[in-house]
Amino acid sequence: MNLDTQHTIEFDEASRSDALRLIELALVEDLGSVTTDQQLDVTTESIVPENVTGEARFVSREPGVVCGIAVVALVIANMQRGLTLEIKRHDGDWVETGEAIAVLFGNAQDILIAERTCLNFLGRLSGISTMTRAFVQCTMGTRAKVLDTRKTTPGWRRLEKYAVHCGGGANHRMGLYDAVLIKDNHLAMMDILNDEPMDEIRTAIENARLWIKQNAARLPNGEKTVVQIEVDRLDQFEKALPFLPDIILLDNMSNEQLCQAVRIRDQQHKEVLLEASGGVNLDTISGIAQTGVDRISIGALTHSSVNLDIGLDWKIG
Repeated sequence: MNLDTQHTIEFDEASRSDALRLIELALVEDLGSVTTDQQLDVTTESIVPENVTGEARFVSREPGVVCGIAVVALVIANMQRGLTLEIKRHDGDWVETGEAIAVLFGNAQDILIAERTCLNFLGRLSGISTMTRAFVQCTMGTRAKVLDTRKTTPGWRRLEKYAVHCGGGANHRMGLYDAVLIKDNHLAMMDILNDEPMDEIRTAIENARLWIKQNAARLPNGEKTVVQIEVDRLDQFEKALPFLPDIILLDNMSNEQLCQAVRIRDQQHKEVLLEASGGVNLDTISGIAQTGVDRISIGALTHSSVNLDIGLDWKIG
């Protein structure tokens, strides 16, 4: 099983379904309705004549990685206003400042009505892809994969993870339902619930393996469901390693500690993947990647990305 890519998603039917739900919400909050004859843009309708046609381009105001064209196409189709979308750059493509990403043709009122909803999706997702690309470039020449987390915008998770993928990153688990990640609070609860001293790390890993075997039919990945455990000290790491979790998450460890963990892993159990997390930014990721860890998970990819600056410009003349 390729643990680095098993959660990587394409713009598949599930992504499309999520996008359609978000589009419906976006249209209601911006135009008051999803029904075309009930939608209102009072500014456009009061200023722009009904019979005017035009051509407008989605243009990047800065360099970056495009993501969201697939969603924009759904917006245009869902609005049912007869607009034509000509795609110039696809999701995952790099664009320079001033470069056209796509072109809209049709009624001028309808183009203006669709503008903000399209730009909101395109800017948000392209911002995530662009930030991801920056992190990935800092790991070039190392074994480290750049991964996202569950720190996503509610309702947007699948689309935001798609954006990470478009930026060259890989996806962590989709949610609580498709992989085991034993964290410090799980271990703390085990300690609270047990009166007698116990090895929480060993017990947690063994219990997770047994539960997966007993419940494989319920799980998206069956008996191949990944078991990962988080540790924040080297002594915890050394306790966990012999029980062969698929991945050990090394949380907020120094680069020296990460190097030591990699050496121990390489000597004892090379099959166990090591993931670094905590305090990762563009200034620190290169050093973390050079420690030899296999994965680096970064919540900032989705919770702190800034929208890529994209605008809609009319073609003049």
